[in-house]
Parts: sequence; structure tokens; C-alpha cells
Amino acid sequence: LGQFPLFNFWGPTANIASTQWIIDAAVEVGSNVKPWFLCAYVPHLDYCLQRCGPDAALIADELAMLDRALASLIWSAEVGGLRVVVLSEYGIEPVSRPVHLNRQLRIQNLISIREESGRELLDAAASKAFAVADHQIAHIYVNDLKKMDEVEQIVKSMPGVESVLRDAAKAQAGLDHPRAGDLIAIAEPGAWFTYYYWLDDSRAPDFARTVDIHRKPGYDPVELFLDPKKPFIKARIAWKLLKRKLGFRALLDVIPLDATLVKGSHGRPPSSPDKGPVFITNQPQLLDSDHVEATDVCELILRHVFEM
Repeated sequence: LGQFPLFNFWGPTANIASTQWIIDAAVEVGSNVKPWFLCAYVPHLDYCLQRCGPDAALIADELAMLDRALASLIWSAEVGGLRVVVLSEYGIEPVSRPVHLNRQLRIQNLISIREESGRELLDAAASKAFAVADHQIAHIYVNDLKKMDEVEQIVKSMPGVESVLRDAAKAQAGLDHPRAGDLIAIAEPGAWFTYYYWLDDSRAPDFARTVDIHRKPGYDPVELFLDPKKPFIKARIAWKLLKRKLGFRALLDVIPLDATLVKGSHGRPPSSPDKGPVFITNQPQLLDSDHVEATDVCELILRHVFEM
């Protein structure tokens, strides 16, 4: 199948190529190894839905491409006698309002920053509180427990925040994990949380403008876009890649810092069931109802594998 197209898996050039490679690999394994359980991750819709939002007219071509790609995998599985489940982790809802929790915590003197080469880095250990953002959910860690009430009120009062879970509310939501935030913020419909903590874009860390999922203290869907303010962006990329091949250090700083570009997100409870995730099966007799909780999925998959 050739080398996996990593640059088509995430980032501004993410497209159907990575999904097609994964599907081709799954078909190859299914045909040659004949496993009793085969799980394939099909990421394509994540890209276009976060870029464009769940507007059927805007993503019609992407849906058609995915449908054609999935057909070969499903056909191959059914021919091999496998039961087929199509499972999504979440449904994407439209968003237009980025919410910068860490910026507000910084304004309130709760975030600590250290400077390196004129750039600002979040110092989580020295901060009294900081947020790790993930789409429409944010885990807020409070190092100074005397500040817990203050932090809760600051976050609750921010436009775009629907609620803040703490203690019993976290447990009721099933989010009282030892590594969960001391507080958990949930965004309002149409809003999502960024990881941004700098107040001046010229002071943003160098990795902010790159695809760098490991150094950013939170998820960054803006990595799916090329900076529209930079002219001849593709020529810039080609030049930087050439410099890298020649042995020079070249920062691939082509990602914008405009969070309003993101049009789709997830994480808050779906506003209606038809906007949530789906569980599709060719064995409907194995389902107890037409409503599936996320915590039911494991048992349902085991049922598909083991029940006759």
C-alpha cells in the first residue's frame, strides 16, 4: 500500500487519502488474516465537519467520497462473514464562538507565563489555575485550592460557558476521574474552547502557528487551516520543506491564529438525538432499543462478536 500518508491524516492537507489507505489496509488484513474481530478507524468526516460544520450542502462531495470508500470495506467484511458495526464517537454541531478560558484566567492573574526568546509559554506548575481545552469541554486544574471558588465564578461568568461541574456534579456526569479537572466547563451551543493563553499574537509561542499536537496545552482544530493572511502559502510550504531536506531548520509556521475559522465542534451533550453519535449495525436483532448510551457500546460490540 506504500507509506501511510501522514500529512493527509491531520493538518491543513487532511483529506480522503488517509482514510482510503486505512480502509485498504483493513480490507487487506481482513482478506489475508481473516480475523474474528477487525476494527478500523475512519477519520475523514472529522476534517470537513470541523472546517465547514454539519452543513450537508458544503460537505456533499466529502460524504460521497467517504461512502464510496466505506463500500469496499463493508462489502469485504460481509463477504468474509463478519458482522458490521459503523460507530461514531460523537456528532458535530455548528459553532461560531471561540471561548478563550486561559486568557481570562491570565487576566485575573491566575496563569503564570515564562518567556523564551521573546515568546510566551504557559507554566502549568506555577499557575494557580489553568484550563486544558478539548472542543466544547475544558478541564480546569486548580493548583491553589483556596482559589477554587474564585476560579469557578470566573469561568461561570464568561460568555459562551453554559455550566461548570464540580464535586457531586462531576460524579453525576461520570467525570469524577482522578485525572479529570478540578472543575469541568461545558460550552454553550455554538461555542467551543480554545487553548490560547497569550494576549498578544506577536508573543504567541512558535508552535502555535504549526501542527504540533504535543506541545499545545489543549486541542487546536485551527491546525486544519492554512493561514489566509499569508500570500503564496503553498510556495512558502514548498520552500520550507526544501530547506529541511537541505539540513536547515525551518519552522513550518503556516497555521493561523484565528479561532473563528472553525465551524464544527463537539463534546457538550447533543441538543437532540439526531445530532449525536450513531451506532449502525447489520444485526439489528442484537440491539435492545433504538437508543444507545456511550457506556453500552462495549457490551454491544462483544454481543456482535460472541452471540450466535
